[in-house]
Amino acid sequence: MLDFDQINEVASYTGFPNRYPHWRFGMEFEQMQKGYRYGLQKIYEMVINNDPCYAYLLESNSLVDQKLVMAHVYAHCDFFKNNYTFARTNRKMIDQMANHGARVARHMARHGIEKVEDFIDSCLSLESLIDVHAPFVRRRAKPPPSPASGEPQDGAPAVRRLRSREYKDYMDEFMNPPEFLEAMERRQKEEREKERSFPAEPERDVLLFLIENAPLEDWQRDILAIIRSESYYFAPQAQTKIMNEGWATYWHSTIMTQRVLTDSELIDYADHHAGTVATRPGVLNPYKIGVELFRDIEDRWNRGCFGTEWDECADVEARIRWDRKAGLGRKKIFEVRRHYNDITFIDTFLTKEFCEQHKLFAYRWNERTNRAEIDSRDFKLIKEKILFQLTNLGNPIITVEDANYRNRSELLMRHESHGMELDIAQARDTLTHVQKLWARPVSLFTQLGGKGRLVRFDGAEHSETETQSP
Repeated sequence: MLDFDQINEVASYTGFPNRYPHWRFGMEFEQMQKGYRYGLQKIYEMVINNDPCYAYLLESNSLVDQKLVMAHVYAHCDFFKNNYTFARTNRKMIDQMANHGARVARHMARHGIEKVEDFIDSCLSLESLIDVHAPFVRRRAKPPPSPASGEPQDGAPAVRRLRSREYKDYMDEFMNPPEFLEAMERRQKEEREKERSFPAEPERDVLLFLIENAPLEDWQRDILAIIRSESYYFAPQAQTKIMNEGWATYWHSTIMTQRVLTDSELIDYADHHAGTVATRPGVLNPYKIGVELFRDIEDRWNRGCFGTEWDECADVEARIRWDRKAGLGRKKIFEVRRHYNDITFIDTFLTKEFCEQHKLFAYRWNERTNRAEIDSRDFKLIKEKILFQLTNLGNPIITVEDANYRNRSELLMRHESHGMELDIAQARDTLTHVQKLWARPVSLFTQLGGKGRLVRFDGAEHSETETQSP
């Protein structure tokens, strides 16, 4: 139980009682303090994914608010414990955060506060350049096997020739045409060159690549590793924001309305719950869409609205009246809670009927009228836009392509656009911080307006070049 000063202090540290020293935490604390004093925001609770989970409640909350947030918090704890996305996270992160703070404090004492804080600024600017799927996917290829006996001394295997006991030597040129052997040699040479490239395959975890290969001092490498470790801890929470808040909202509303709410508390509860799930144009409220999707899933599985028979039913009236008394809704939402993240949740359970029922739409900014306007109510477009916002936590997908670009030890990165263009101003800022760590010129290849664009920073100035390939 904390007062508003204490809970704002903890919130500025993203829920942890102790973090590494850095000016941004003080800035966030001041912002939260002013927001609370001016009535712009209020933190009712905070919960940390740990073992055991830690929750902070604002002591000035009314009794009905305390009941609500406690039910909300317990649902968050249940989600942290059981959802597969959190299976690989560190469950002792409170202790780990304190250790990180002690390590950074030692570096500051040894190398100076300003120098360390300046380096942390650069690291924080790159904290999203991780592979959010790394805990579950092995992307790096296994090391190649040792050369077999009989291979040339340079390690390049000889081209395998076709041989048979049925034909004589004079038929060798027909069985092994020279052009075929030359093509095979070229292919093997290209494969060997690819294996010698650095990295051999595009590296999705840019921070790990910099930790392993950038010319950093030991203290710099340690700080970058700390930032990367904390980024991976927070990534699952960003990957499940809609599901997590929807699950907590579902259970606090269920517990409050069916178990613990008294008659005199009804109006206050309804007012505060409505504020939680309120929506406004242009904003996707994770509490609202999450809880409504869970309720829709429960209702559909209770009525048996799934399976081949349901999918093949084209009668609108029959689909409205459909009720097979399956009673599987509660079991299904627990299954969904365990096995899905936001992307698979939306992709699997966001239906055309749901979009129509909740009046979802896609909007765009009209330059002529200088305001946002409804662009489309097409279900496929709406679903696509939501999924694009969730892919890679809404961040651009950047990979390390070549660490010896132009044979000058320059770093080449590539943006996987998939139809989404980069903000070039932010790309330049990112290259500035990457160059600071790499200590050599860095380049980024992307697509703008359907044309290739190479953005480069050499440590002194930025440049851009149109090119089809880097």
